[in-house]
Amino acid sequence: MKKIKVAVLDDYQNIAHKFANWNSLENQIELSVINKYIGADTDLIDKLIDFEVLCLMRERTPLPEKLISKLPNLKLVITSGMWNASIDLEALKKRNIVCCGTDTKVHSTAELTWALIMVGWRGLQTEFDNMKNGNWQTTVGRGLKGRTIGIFGLGKQGLQVANFANAFGMNVIAWSHNLKKEDCEKVNVKHVSSSQLFELSDILTIHTKLSDRTTGFIDKQKLSLMKKDSLLVNTSRGPIIKEDDLIYALKNKVIGCAALDVFDIEPLPKNHELRNINNAILTPHIGYVSQEAYELFFDGYIMAIKAFLDSKPINQII
Repeated sequence: MKKIKVAVLDDYQNIAHKFANWNSLENQIELSVINKYIGADTDLIDKLIDFEVLCLMRERTPLPEKLISKLPNLKLVITSGMWNASIDLEALKKRNIVCCGTDTKVHSTAELTWALIMVGWRGLQTEFDNMKNGNWQTTVGRGLKGRTIGIFGLGKQGLQVANFANAFGMNVIAWSHNLKKEDCEKVNVKHVSSSQLFELSDILTIHTKLSDRTTGFIDKQKLSLMKKDSLLVNTSRGPIIKEDDLIYALKNKVIGCAALDVFDIEPLPKNHELRNINNAILTPHIGYVSQEAYELFFDGYIMAIKAFLDSKPINQII
């Protein structure tokens, strides 16, 4: 039996073999693991043209129609999770290419959100840096109890963050385009208007999906509504915030601080302006990067490949 060629893309930490037992497929597949990000389209085509199966890690490498059309051998795409906005599903459907997902029942993104809130609100980044430079107690932090946290999007991640906030004795408010008042009341959250979300929040955290409606939704006008010492947290998707407007707001102290795990361009270029702004706390899109999540993702890849080879695809997106 001819082995099918499988590629695992964007394994930045080189852990594909650690978190999955690929030996269970050794007689059926020829596995290649790509550790580095490949940006240019022509380089991607050259690298991927022979593969029949692509395993994607979230949205690190987009799969648009122009790339799909240049991969004649492609038969199966597996994405970590059950939703990936960077895949052109219609283009896959036209080619009768199967697209499957994996389980995502983890809390790592909400946990990272809370870590960023603690770092940003207490001014811990400054204290981390000052301790390394030999200093001692240079800032005065702020507590969370009684403060107002605004949640933009009260889905799975937003609800987990709301639960954390309630445990800390915070006032929790929320808004999104489709959020209903009765849904908020069930989980001890106050429903507010869009403008109130920005005006009332000491901390505003984003947990809505990226869509045509949310792309660029947080712009200069929205940022101007926020409190001067407020903290803006984004662990969802970078383009929800207009990046140039955010940079202006940070540099001109329109808001106090931003803690960001996601960006317009990823990986974030080494010379990007955000890297040099003192009141910007940055992490490299690691909301979903945890041992528990990776175990689910890589096991999911293997299960999806086995099911596909048995002509019984699982967790089908299309």
